[in-house]
Parts: sequence; structure tokens; C-alpha cells
Amino acid sequence: MKINGELHYLWRAVDHEGEVLESYVTRTCDKAAALTFMKMALTRHGSPAAITNGGLRSYGAAMSELGNADKREIGRWANNRMENSHLPFRRRERAMLRFRQTKLLQKFASVHANVHNHFNLERHLVDRKTFKERRAAALPDWRQIAA
Repeated sequence: MKINGELHYLWRAVDHEGEVLESYVTRTCDKAAALTFMKMALTRHGSPAAITNGGLRSYGAAMSELGNADKREIGRWANNRMENSHLPFRRRERAMLRFRQTKLLQKFASVHANVHNHFNLERHLVDRKTFKERRAAALPDWRQIAA
């Protein structure tokens, strides 16, 4: 992502159902950034049985330092769930006409993940009537949380 013409990276942790667990914005895409993100995600959500990520070398370096190198899974289409979790975020970002500050991007990424996870009701798996019922049930919960 670009902020004022400068490239930034959005790191995301996604579970097996496609829900975003953690998001983190950095200026670099190196071992230190990967290590910081992985430590944060692992302390908050525990250690999973397998960690799927891209072939970026910084992932491997960070995971070997954490001792999780044996849990790493890399495959041609293995990280599609993580890559597809970017799509709703990118759509919203485009509508907002980009970001101007890193702090705002970080705040938006974390809030967007929570809201999207709450209202993402697997629309492609259910019919319209069931979708509307589930969404109507989720809205009072969200209002109660937000109040």
C-alpha cells in the first residue's frame, strides 16, 4: 500500500475460516517486521498446528528464530485464503481514496477486520432469506458491543 507515495506493508493473520485475526502495518518487509508481527499474533492467539504463508524469505527467517520452522507450509495455492482476505479491505480502501498516515491505516485495518468478521456471514453459501435473518441478528449484537 502507498501512503503519500511511500510503500508500506500490511501483515495479516487469518484463521482457517478466513476471519482476520491480526493486522499490522510496517514500512519494511524484512525479518524484523515479520518477527514482530509473528510474536504479536502468536502471543494473542496461541500457536497453531500449521502456519501457511508465502515464499518470502523473511517469513522463513522469523519462523526459524521463533522455532516454528517445522510448522511452516508453503505451496502454490496454499496462501489463497490469506490473499483473498485482502479483497474487502482493498475495496473499502479504494472507496476512501487511500490513506494519508500510517497510524490511520493501522487503526482502520484493525477496526475493518473486526467489523468484517462480525458481518461476514458466508453469503455465497446461503440463500437471501437466511442471509438477511443472520445479518439482522448480528446488528443488535454489534450495537451492544459498540455502546
